[in-house]
Amino acid sequence: MKKLFIITGEYSGDRHAADVVKELKKLNPQIEIEAVGGKNLAEEGVKLFCDHSKMSAMGFNFQIIKNHITLGKRIAKYLKEEFKPDMVLFIDYGGFNLNLSKVLSKYGFKLYYYIPPQIWASRKWRLNTVKKNIDKVLTIFPFEKEMYEKIGVDVEFVGHPLLSQLPEKANREILFAQNDFDLNKKLISIFPGSRKFEVNNLLKIFLDAACLIKEKHNDVQFALAQAPSISDELINPILENYKELNIKVLKDKNYELLSSSDELILASGTVALEAALYNTPMIISYKGPWFLYIIYMLVRCIKRVCLPNIILDKDIVPELIQSKAKPKIIADNILRLIEHAQARENMVEALKNVKEMLQTSGAAYNTAKIIESNI
Repeated sequence: MKKLFIITGEYSGDRHAADVVKELKKLNPQIEIEAVGGKNLAEEGVKLFCDHSKMSAMGFNFQIIKNHITLGKRIAKYLKEEFKPDMVLFIDYGGFNLNLSKVLSKYGFKLYYYIPPQIWASRKWRLNTVKKNIDKVLTIFPFEKEMYEKIGVDVEFVGHPLLSQLPEKANREILFAQNDFDLNKKLISIFPGSRKFEVNNLLKIFLDAACLIKEKHNDVQFALAQAPSISDELINPILENYKELNIKVLKDKNYELLSSSDELILASGTVALEAALYNTPMIISYKGPWFLYIIYMLVRCIKRVCLPNIILDKDIVPELIQSKAKPKIIADNILRLIEHAQARENMVEALKNVKEMLQTSGAAYNTAKIIESNI
């Protein structure tokens, strides 16, 4: 009986891993799988070595580092002395997994990496770690395949998991009726991020931009997408100062808003790719402490930050980062999409190409098929 051990570090990785396991069990029902994971893997019948909930803590401190080192040693000992898998599959969570790969490669384990860390965005020197320790990389972006091939890494593009996970486009009329939106007005949705520091840095800027937009166009309405990780106590005091916007706050309605809005104001992140797959016009913006931004500028590998722009290798979506993260600049870019039909149509047509470039028969299936053939 073949044995597979999977290592994830947060909810998204756990979800992607569960999809792979589901496909893998269809191909080989006898395979024995254990993992560091969460509820999604557990629901697929995978025995958890430990729950990864503590691993995904944000921040950088010695306690987190100590916990990771301790867990890494426990995993290595267990795999070497007890479970003895035929393959170890890393999924995302680059900092922890790349460090652990250095240890496991010395023990002779076959190491595969699905959804590798975004080395193309920063810290390109980590390519050396991948080349030295990982037997095969399964990428979710086509440009990653070229990057790894250039340095002689065994790599295969399997497609992006979002293509199969993203819900169908929402019914705009139902969404509007359920949330008291006016069908005769354009809907602009604001996504200020899912982390407290993002909301603190961006929400006021985005709302000030909304005020400037409404001064020019009274035929617009606004929605705020509140992430589950963001409390009412954080956003309500801020919204108190923007009552004139009559903004509707929607929880757990990200996909409905992404697919039904006329334009989007987004904090930079995966949400831009989700919006692109719905072909919804957008701008992305981000602002953080200057010292962190300077560090980012020093370690980054590419100039673009928005995934649709990176995938297409074109400047399609406006990237308003740091000094450009200002209400007037954001408002002007949204107003351009509202007032110039051709500019809006050009962005929509360009975004359609994102899905075409990522389209395959299914990332989870392709990954499972490769694992089953090589384990």
